Amino acid sequence: MRKLLFIFITLPLAVYGQTLQECQQAAERNYPLIRQYGLIEQTTQLTVENIGKAWLPQVTATAQATYQSDVTAWPEQMQAVYQQLGLNMKGLRMDQYRVGIDVSQTVYDGGAIRSQKDIARMQGEVEQAQTEVTMYQVRRRVNEMYFALLLADEQIRLNADLEKTLAGSEEKLSAMFHRGTASESDYLSVKAERLKVVQQGEDLKAQRKSLAMMLSTFCGIEVRNPSKPAAITRTTTSTLTSRPELKVIEARLRLADVQEESLDAALKPRLGVFAQGYYGYPGYNLFEDMMRHRWSWNGMVGARLSWNIGALYTRKNDKAKIQLMRDMAENSRDVFMYNNTLEQIQQNENIDRYRRMMQADDEIVSLRTSVRQAAESKLSHGIIDVNDLLKEINAENSAQTQRTIHEIQMLKEMYELSFTINQ
Repeated sequence: MRKLLFIFITLPLAVYGQTLQECQQAAERNYPLIRQYGLIEQTTQLTVENIGKAWLPQVTATAQATYQSDVTAWPEQMQAVYQQLGLNMKGLRMDQYRVGIDVSQTVYDGGAIRSQKDIARMQGEVEQAQTEVTMYQVRRRVNEMYFALLLADEQIRLNADLEKTLAGSEEKLSAMFHRGTASESDYLSVKAERLKVVQQGEDLKAQRKSLAMMLSTFCGIEVRNPSKPAAITRTTTSTLTSRPELKVIEARLRLADVQEESLDAALKPRLGVFAQGYYGYPGYNLFEDMMRHRWSWNGMVGARLSWNIGALYTRKNDKAKIQLMRDMAENSRDVFMYNNTLEQIQQNENIDRYRRMMQADDEIVSLRTSVRQAAESKLSHGIIDVNDLLKEINAENSAQTQRTIHEIQMLKEMYELSFTINQ
C-alpha cells in the first residue's frame, strides 16, 4: 500500500476533490513526507545487505617495514663452530619487510549476523511506523480546512437568502413609497441593510476563496465544490486496534525482543577459517633466513575458535536496559489509550450536544420564519415600522446561521471521532 502511495505521487492530479475522503487521499499522496516510506525501505535494505556481507571472505592486504633493536641470532659459541666448518651464519637482519594478504571466513557466528539483520529490519519498521503517525495527522488537518470550507459555503448561501429577502422587502417599500404609503427613509433603510449584506457576502466569498486555495494546495488538487459528508452514528467509546501510534509501540516492543536475542548470540562461540600469505624477509624458515638474506614466499592456513566471555560482564545490565525499554513502551501505550478514551468521551458528548441543539434550532427557525412573515404583513398594513421588520429578518437569519453552524460542527465532531478511533 505504501509503495502504491509512493508511485501515485508521480502521477498528474487532474481530478477535483469533491468529498472528504477524496481530499484526505489526495493530501496523503501530495504530502512531501510520503517519500520517506521509500527512503526508509531503501536504507533498511542496504543496511541488511551490508550486514549480510559479513559471511563473505574478509580480505586484508598489508605491507610493513620494520627495524628492530635485536633479532634472533646464533650463540657466539655455535657461530665459532660453524666458522671452523667454513659456514658463515650471519643471523637475521635488523631491517625486515613483509607484503601479504590475510583471508578469513566465518563458519559459525552463533546467530550474531542474523540478530543484527533482525535489529536493522525492526529499526526500519519503527521508523516507518513513526512516519505513518505523522502522515495520519494529515487527515486531521484536512478535516479542519474541509469543514471550514463547508461552513463558508453555507454562510454564503444563507447570506444570499438574506439578500434575497431584503431585496423583496426593498421592492415592496419602493412601490409603497411611490404610492405615498411609506416614507423614503423606510425604503432607504432597507436598501442600506441589503447593501450591507451584499458587502458581507463579498467578504465571505473572499474568505471562501482563501480556504479553497489552502485546501487545494495542501491536497495537490483543485477543490471546487466540497460535498457535505453523511452523518456517522456512534454513541459509545471504542477499543483502539489500528491507530498508527499503537503500531509504533508494537514495533518498539518487537525491537526489544530481537535486541534481547542478540545478547544470547553474543555469548556463543565463533568458528572461522583463515589463510595468510606474504612475500618478504624473514620467512617462516628462520634458520634458512639467518644464512641467506633474501625474500621468500610464505603461507599459512588454519581454523580458529574464539569465545568472548566478556559479554557476561554487561549481560545483566543490558537485559535490564531492554526491559526498561519495554516498560517505557507499555507506559506510552497506557497513556495514549487513557487520553484517547477521554477524547472519545468528549467528542461523543459534543455530538450529542449539537444534536440536541439542532432539534431546538429547527423549531426556532420555523418560529422565526413565521414571525418574519407576519412582520412583513404588518408592515404592509402600517402596524409596525421598518426597524421592527429588519429586526425580525436578522433574527431569522441568525437562527438559520446557528442551525447551520451546529450542523457543521456536529459533522466535524463525528469525523474527528472517526479520526480518533481510526475507523
